Amino acid sequence: MKNKLSHSSSWETSSFGHSAGVSHVERAALSEHLSLCAAMRGRFHVFQSGAATVQSVLAGRVITSVLVVLLVAGVVWLLR
Repeated sequence: MKNKLSHSSSWETSSFGHSAGVSHVERAALSEHLSLCAAMRGRFHVFQSGAATVQSVLAGRVITSVLVVLLVAGVVWLLR
């Protein structure tokens, strides 16, 4: 009886016990999918990427970000 739990690294569930090579058809389908996704993103993707970048910068500097926002709000309030 073959032991189902082996310690070797293999992807038996995705490659059914064979080598996990990628066929030409799979590569073509992936390429087509990525091209379609890139075409659908358009300008909104640029804004979404920018917002994600700003969010990641601000998340790493929470206290500093809050202080800068309060400082800018205070300056705007004083100049009104």
